[in-house]
Amino acid sequence: MSDARAAARAIDALRRGWPVAIAGVDGAIEVLAIESGDANRLAAFDVGEPADVLLSAGRAATLKLANQADAAVPDAPVRIARAPWLDFAAATALADPQFDLATPLKGPFRAVPVDRADAAAAALRLARIAGILPAFFVRWYEGTDALPIAAIDAHEDAGRLAIAARARLPVAEAEDAEIVAFRTPEAAGEHVALLIGQPTGAPPLVRLHSECLTGDALGSLKCDCGPQLQAALRAMRADGWGILLYLRQEGRGIGLVNKLRAYALQDQGFDTVDANTRLGFAIDARDFGVAARMLKLLGQTRIRLLTNNPEKVASLEAAGIAVAERVPHKLPPNPHNERYLATKRDRTGHQL
Repeated sequence: MSDARAAARAIDALRRGWPVAIAGVDGAIEVLAIESGDANRLAAFDVGEPADVLLSAGRAATLKLANQADAAVPDAPVRIARAPWLDFAAATALADPQFDLATPLKGPFRAVPVDRADAAAAALRLARIAGILPAFFVRWYEGTDALPIAAIDAHEDAGRLAIAARARLPVAEAEDAEIVAFRTPEAAGEHVALLIGQPTGAPPLVRLHSECLTGDALGSLKCDCGPQLQAALRAMRADGWGILLYLRQEGRGIGLVNKLRAYALQDQGFDTVDANTRLGFAIDARDFGVAARMLKLLGQTRIRLLTNNPEKVASLEAAGIAVAERVPHKLPPNPHNERYLATKRDRTGHQL
């Protein structure tokens, strides 16, 4: 079995509530995802001695179980010592911030040193890829069949992306458009590019657009994704030559279910940055190396980038794409997304 295929099977196992073993340089751990597990599976997992709990630093800081230095890297691992009162229900309350208001008094709990830290960090990374909360029961593992961290790297390697299919796709903004689909052998989702117009010899106007079901398809007013998508297509049509890269990285890379959890936290008063870290994720977990690979497969290594996010420019250039110009992409706010846009400006460096 290839490393990438082994990682795909591990991701599937996490979503199904099955234990997964991961090997790092200092040894291996075995984890049981709290979100997809249950009390019976925990009882089977606890055979020998009770397993500890593994959370991300961002989530642990919310629970006052990590210091500010830990929280500076919100997706780093924090290990919580198992206590007699830390059963499956209590662990669920630790893992999922939607229960914070219902269970405000938790503990006492104690953070302890993270043994086999690289394997623990890999487990949290796998949770994000699987679209589940980064929270586990964890124990040491002495078997020889643990998933190596290199397997996760292979599964996520943008260099393995290839063109799978392409076809003419007339769209409202461009009847001569062409759609191109990209995928890797093991990954579940596909990325797509929409080519507007014909190459002119000049750098194309390019938009990196991360999937947003709520904004793109349902017209959500909580973000600016839908209007940005349509405005980008109009700008490309006006320019005569452009490429929309539609990246399957919902919720800044945390997945649809976790994005909806973040929405619920925003309704409680948290901004989008704090909502992501309370869930236990990095502020932005997207991989723009995927976009760079797509552009290279399309034969475009010099572009004009339609974005307000300097991080996209830096990421593409680091991956070998020359950005000849950053073209601003500003749209008026509405009463529902004013705070969201202000957070992008003030906390994530968007040039609005």
